[in-house]
Amino acid sequence: MEKLLIKILVIPDTQVKQGVPLDHFKWIAKCIKEYKPTHVVHLGDHWDMPSLSSYSSKKELQNKTVLQDIRAGDDAMALFWKHLKGVRKLPEFHLLHGNHEDRIRRYCDDNIVLDEFLSLETLNTEGWIVHPFKEVFGIAGVHFTHYYYNAYTGRAYGGSAESILKNIGISGVMGHRQGKFVAARSTPTGDVHRMLIVGSGYLHKEGYLGPQAKESWRGVVMLNDVEGGDYDMMELSYRYLCRKYEKKELNKFLVEKYGYGI
Repeated sequence: MEKLLIKILVIPDTQVKQGVPLDHFKWIAKCIKEYKPTHVVHLGDHWDMPSLSSYSSKKELQNKTVLQDIRAGDDAMALFWKHLKGVRKLPEFHLLHGNHEDRIRRYCDDNIVLDEFLSLETLNTEGWIVHPFKEVFGIAGVHFTHYYYNAYTGRAYGGSAESILKNIGISGVMGHRQGKFVAARSTPTGDVHRMLIVGSGYLHKEGYLGPQAKESWRGVVMLNDVEGGDYDMMELSYRYLCRKYEKKELNKFLVEKYGYGI
């Protein structure tokens, strides 16, 4: 019997909110059709939930509602599934909750009057195997979570991918941090441990990054031939996918459709 090759498509944080471009959900669906992964893992922060952000000023929160935020994420999910219609054999879909979805839980904990009215179950996650915030789960020796954290402080590990790999001691993939960072090391027993950090799965601009952070790597990543925590990594940037599926350069596409580039 031929051995099943594990191929995992990793989707970084999509951070959907009202008014942001959603074209990349169509591109990701096309990637699934073309590259045929056995698994899809979304690293979390799909529902951005700016209405519940403790970092936003009162001015920034004007005209923002929880219902608006939830509908924005649900609409993006609906668009994603729409473009997967007709696929005979779908991969296994895993969705992590990130710290942005966790804003709902924390807000409800502080406002008990919302009990049985608002919860994480309000989000439309049909079709996904959902993993709670900070949970770690593995596929073929590669372990996924929204972010790895210091067990003694509860805070996300900072530093380089090499540093985080050393701290966790296993092959790991996480989102949360903008851009793309990779590390690998070989063990004396011949195993290979890898660390992949990818947190930019969106097309819009995040204002909090400021004028000196105009560009970071954005896209999805295919992990091919996954076995024992090792894999071959194939980057599929949104620049590449826009050129492939829209026949235009990404900045030109965004400027023509939305009035801005990245």
